[in-house]
Formats: sequence, structure tokens, C-alpha cells
Amino acid sequence: MRATASVAVGNFENHEQRSRGEGQLSGRVPMLIRLMAEFLRPYRRELAVVVVLQFVATAAALYLPALNAQLIDDGVTRGDIGYIVSTGGVMLAVSVLQIVCSVGSVYFGARAAMGFGRDVRQAVMHRVGTFSAREVGRFGAPSLITRNTNDVQQVQMLVVMSATILVMAPIMCIGGIVMAVREDGGLALVLTATVPVLALTMTLIIARMVPAFRQMQERIDGVNRVLREQITGIRVVRAFVRERSEMQRFAVANDELTDTALRVGRLTALMFPAVMVIANVTSVAVIWFGGHRIEDGHMQVGSLTAMLSYIMQILMSVMMASFIAMMAPRAAVCAERICEVLGTESSVVPPADPVTVMEQPGLVELRGAQFRFPGAEEPVLRDITFRAEPGKTTAIIGGTGSGKTTLLNLIPRLVDATEGQVLVSGTDVRALDADLLRSHIGLVPQRPYLFSGTVATNLRYGNPDATDEELWSALEIAQAADFVRVMPEGLDTPVSQGGTTVSGGQRQRLAIARALVRRPSIYLFDDAFSALDLTTDARLRAALAPVTGDSCVIVVAQRVSTIIDADQIVVLEDGEIVGVGTHEELLVTCPCYAEIVESQRSVEEAR
Repeated sequence: MRATASVAVGNFENHEQRSRGEGQLSGRVPMLIRLMAEFLRPYRRELAVVVVLQFVATAAALYLPALNAQLIDDGVTRGDIGYIVSTGGVMLAVSVLQIVCSVGSVYFGARAAMGFGRDVRQAVMHRVGTFSAREVGRFGAPSLITRNTNDVQQVQMLVVMSATILVMAPIMCIGGIVMAVREDGGLALVLTATVPVLALTMTLIIARMVPAFRQMQERIDGVNRVLREQITGIRVVRAFVRERSEMQRFAVANDELTDTALRVGRLTALMFPAVMVIANVTSVAVIWFGGHRIEDGHMQVGSLTAMLSYIMQILMSVMMASFIAMMAPRAAVCAERICEVLGTESSVVPPADPVTVMEQPGLVELRGAQFRFPGAEEPVLRDITFRAEPGKTTAIIGGTGSGKTTLLNLIPRLVDATEGQVLVSGTDVRALDADLLRSHIGLVPQRPYLFSGTVATNLRYGNPDATDEELWSALEIAQAADFVRVMPEGLDTPVSQGGTTVSGGQRQRLAIARALVRRPSIYLFDDAFSALDLTTDARLRAALAPVTGDSCVIVVAQRVSTIIDADQIVVLEDGEIVGVGTHEELLVTCPCYAEIVESQRSVEEAR
């Protein structure tokens, strides 16, 4: 399944590249058709079976009114019981064949549609997995979730309906017209007026649905965004007594979605009565003109009955096609949103010929590195140059917004430098195999995140093959063993999504233990000690020293006490390095660092 999704994404990328190379081709080729054509390719066999079965089932349905006409004209009117029984038996056999073929077509159509939905979801997830922080921020988590769930479901439903109704509708419409003309060509002229009127009515209604469906998907994004913010920030909401205002904010988003859904619902409700009015008027016209033709001897009663059945089949096929056309606008909007994700290339591009060997693991060097967000006037980082060696601790300190976290993100290629170089083991990270690079890095982010599962499963994110002894060793170093031991099930204690079942300090220590389980050559601590008290902080740093002795340790910190013993301290101010050296050296040579130290000393003295 992963391979299928990867191939599909690759093919989709090729489509994107050809589109860019051929001008406006992408604008002329509907996204919905491209998406369905690409991801339904593995299910050609199932779709072929659906077409054959639907053809047989529709042919059987079209043959039944002709048999019924013969039964009435040649059997009932003449009182021929034998003919009635034999023709009835044929009708029963044809009905059974129709049922079997219809059930089979639905089965194979559903298999193809479900497989299509699975592959598209996998492809979207595969693509999102390649995104850097820049692309994730561009789309937003709520929108990405909606695109991979609701949007895929809408397109999947269209595939289900297309595999059954859309295949049957044209066969029934064309076949019904042929059979109706065969029964009575003069009476069939009624269709020349009713079918265009029905098609025009459907077109006008559907044309008004397209913008409404687009707006509906945006409204769903809005509801997801507000709900996600409120659930994630429930503590802040309650702490600031903002429940009422947040409920009002959700009510606004919910009402906007409801209004849009009602507008779509009114258009949908208008469609079926319009179809039924046209169908019933057509039936009345057929009976009126057919009655006169029977009276004049140009037509038999059975033929009129068959004609009514064929006309209803023709109109129903148009109505079914219009039902698909009603779903198509929303599916087209969803397909466009899905294709937008699939067609977005990550700003972190994998190397064409990656380096797969690190000659000197643990050596990190930045040479004139710069990072600028797209569209920003000024770069976040400018001319960053320093060297972090194995067996030494490099600390990064600076004011809020000085670019510390962004600098740290350059090393594992969570984002790429827009200028300059970031080297690990003497090789530019853009040339290194991404899995190899990240396998040598243990990252503890500024906001530690735990996944739903257990303490053990979270720690084994660092090393899936780690033993329980290795987990306990990492917990001991991270000063987390004591509170894990008192948990009801120890390492098997359940952890909720985000780690909300433990405190901030415990969550931070578990994240540190997760990095320690990996035993990497490069440790990146992004303000990883901020939630710890000074005593725990000191014990943790003392326990880390023997373990990280041969590794390169880069620490982003706010507290000077955390980095005072670092071998090298890099001071950032407004995205630029204003000082590099030890604590004692910077106190003399770097006014910015001296100011930070003095401000924290004043706070401590005030306490």
C-alpha cells in the first residue's frame, strides 16, 4: 500500500511538472478527472467488470418492458395462458439476471472506490510527511486533516456513485431512446422536448451549487480550526474565564457552516421536485397522445405500457446523471484541495545522489547560514557561522525572537537555509541522506510532544529495539525514573495524546529520555530544561555529562545557569551572532550577554 501511494504521488508530481512545462494545460484538465484517473489506474480490472455487469443489468432492465408489452398484447388480450406463463418465466429469468449483475457491479464498484480512497489518503499522508515546517504552516493542521478525511470521502463517494449510476445512466438513456423509437417513433418525439428541458434545469441548479460547495469546505476548515484551538487550549480558556467568548466564536463558525449547508440543501431540495414535475408532465403527455394513437389503431395497449416504462427509464437515467452532477461540484472542489497538497513540493528537497556515510559523526558547522521566510522583508537569521565539535557542549542564548529555535531546526533539515551552508560530518546536510542524518540526531523540542500509547512506546520512538533496561537507564539520567515507578503500570502506563496526563516538567523529562534512548552522536536541546526547577536541572545536567561525553551537544536555553559550564556559548541578537566564547570571555567581550546575565542575577537577588 505504501509503494502504491508513493508511485501515485510520483506520477502526480510528473503531471505537475508537465503542466508547468506546457503552459495552461493544468487549467484545462479538471483536477477531479486527473485525480480519479491517476488513483483508479490500479483498479482497471474491477472497473471493467463493473462496466460489463452494468451493461448486462441495464440491457435486462430495458428488455423487461418489451417482454411486458408482448405479454399484454399477445397473451392477456388473447387469453393465451401458455404464452403468459412462458413469457412470465422469461421475465423472471431476466429479472434474476438483472439482480445478480446489479449486485455484482455494486460489489466490484465499492471495492474499487474503497481502494481508491485508501490510496489517496495514504498518498496525502505520504506527501504531508515530506513537508517542512514551512509547508505545514502554509496549509495549517486543521485544513490538512480535513483534506485527508472529509475531502477524500467526498471524492470517494463520487467514485462509488460513478461506478454504478454513472455507468448505467448513459446505457439506459440511449437504450431507452432506441427501444422507445422501436415501440412507436411518433410518440417518442415527446422526448425531444422533455429531455432538453430537464437537462437545462439541472444545469442551472448545479451551476449555483459550485461556489456553495467550495465555501462549505472552507467553512468545515474553519470549524475544525476553532474546535482544535479550543480543545488544545482548554486550560488557557478556563484560566482566563473566556468560555463565553470562545463559545460565541465557535457559534459564529458553526452558523456560517450551517448557513452554507442550508443554501446547498435548498438547491438540492429544488432538484428532485423539478425532475419529478418534468417526469410526470411527460407521462401525462405520453398517455394523452398514446390514447389517441390507440383509438386510431396506430398503437397497442402493451406498446403504450412499454413506452411509459421506457420514458420513465430515460428520465430516471437523466435524473441519476444529474444526481452525479450534483455531487461532482463538491467532489471537484475537494479534489482541487487534495491535488493542492499532492502537487506541493517540500522546500526541503531530498538530494538526487545522497551521501550515505558519515565519516566524522557529531561534527556540526554553519557557514554564513541565513534563513528567510517566504515573502518576509528581513531574514530571521543572518550570516550564522560557528562550529560545534564532538565531546563539547555548545550553547545558544538570546532574547525572545532572536532565531534560536530556527537555527536549531536547520541542523536536522526541518527547514533549509536560504543562503550559506549547514554541515554535519563535513557534508552539507542538503547532500546527506535524510534518514541517515536524522538517525544521528536526538532532538528535544521546545514544546515536547508525547503520542498516545504508553510510556514505553513513547520512549521507543528513539529506538524501537530498546530493551526495558535501556529505557530505565534513560529515565534515570533524565530524572524521570522516580515518577514513572510510582505510576500504576510503570512503563506500560497509558499516555494520552500530547502527554496531557502528565505535568509539563514530567513531559519534558520523558522527551529527554526519548532522545537518550537513541544514543545519537548529536544532541539538540531546544530550551528543554525550562520546565525544570534549578535542583532537577542541575542533577539532570550532571547525569547527562558522562552519557553525552563523546557526542556533540547543542543547547538552546533561556537561563544562564543552564549553560554556564558550556564549552562554547553563541549569543544571538536579532538573528545575528554578536558573541562566541565561554561564560567568562563573554562577560568581558559581549555587552548583550553581560546584560542577560545581569538581568537574571537581579531577578535571583530580588527573590
